[in-house]
Amino acid sequence: MIGYYQPGRSIVHRLPAGTKLILLIVAIVASTIFVRTPVQALAVGGGVAVLFAVAGIGWRVAAAQLRPMFWMLVVIAVFQVLITSWSRAAVVCGVLIVSVALAALVTLTTRVSDMLDAVTRALGPLRRFGVDPERVGLLLALAIRCVPLLSGIVHDVAQARRARGLEWSVTALVTPVLVRALRTADAMGDALAARGVDDD
Repeated sequence: MIGYYQPGRSIVHRLPAGTKLILLIVAIVASTIFVRTPVQALAVGGGVAVLFAVAGIGWRVAAAQLRPMFWMLVVIAVFQVLITSWSRAAVVCGVLIVSVALAALVTLTTRVSDMLDAVTRALGPLRRFGVDPERVGLLLALAIRCVPLLSGIVHDVAQARRARGLEWSVTALVTPVLVRALRTADAMGDALAARGVDDD
């Protein structure tokens, strides 16, 4: 997961899982739409930091959630600077950090089982239209799990690229990341199939 559940009795912990997921979606969408300057991104980031403090999540745990994103952010920032401007790069990276931090806060303060139960209950009425709530819940869990996996892959490849003296080679970063990401996806698919997830 993005973050491992941290038991607590804060107001953030006590919020129902469904409410937190809805607020997470609203906050990410609102940040994406309304944050337009680096100052606004910094202000929103400060608000997220306050939420972590209210939840009783220490700064070391909070930083650990964002550390795997470092090299991904570097790549995104460089790309944005080259095609737009430094301010736009700051906004894009800022919104991405805020989004991942909020998602991490939810997973740190909510049991995964509670989240999946909330999704399953919310999608229950859609069964009549052929929607499988349990499978959607599984997809959500996999999506959350894949964020740090992909970040870790980018970090490992970037480290290997630097060791080979190819620090500024985009090809030396992108190609191995794609290969490892596809291999990881295949392995996950095989594991799910072995457990009968794709059975009718």
